[in-house]
Amino acid sequence: MTTFDLKDNTVRELNQVLHEDSAANQKFEVNNPGGKHSIAVGNMYPCDITVNGHAGYYCGGMNKEANITINGNAGSGCAENIMSGTVQVKGSASQYCAATGHGGMVIIEGDTAARCGISMKGVDIVVGGSVGHMSGFMAQSGRMVVCGDAGDALGDSCYETRFYVGGEVASLGADCVEKPMQDEHLAELSELLERAGMSDRDVSRFKRYGSARKLYNFNIDHTGEY
Repeated sequence: MTTFDLKDNTVRELNQVLHEDSAANQKFEVNNPGGKHSIAVGNMYPCDITVNGHAGYYCGGMNKEANITINGNAGSGCAENIMSGTVQVKGSASQYCAATGHGGMVIIEGDTAARCGISMKGVDIVVGGSVGHMSGFMAQSGRMVVCGDAGDALGDSCYETRFYVGGEVASLGADCVEKPMQDEHLAELSELLERAGMSDRDVSRFKRYGSARKLYNFNIDHTGEY
């Protein structure tokens, strides 16, 4: 176990070590993060990173292969552009969590603010609480599970992302509609919750949402929705 104390070490020093190939298959502990920004960004190798405390903007951004646990809350852009690996936040996350994520899994045990998962491109997101407005905006692929409620304009202008919501949805965005929950979707939802450590959630109360596919190509009859 390699320990960094961000009262004594800089974020640059931490990230430099995490970017070297010697970080592969190692364990790192980061103490006293103090809300500093860009902690553990751009990881390239499989390793375990534990952040003990609250993180600022972009913690775990551009992650590849590393498994990151944040024992606190995370600021804006947590796990932004994640490629693989996992980022787990034990508290809540601010806006545009996991934006443009290509792969891997992001787990938020609390709530997230606005625009969670915007433009997601394959990442799996599981939120134990609720998400704010415009979550899943222009989401292209991947899965988003919200155990609580979703704010206004969920899935606005989405493509092939699947949204599973256990609570209430304030409103759906353009071209996002409710879809039937079939056996394959219940199995998929159960698997995602299991991976996120939330297998105690009742899958029968979830509803599925996704694209109505009316905005894929320009249609004069739908001009008002673009």
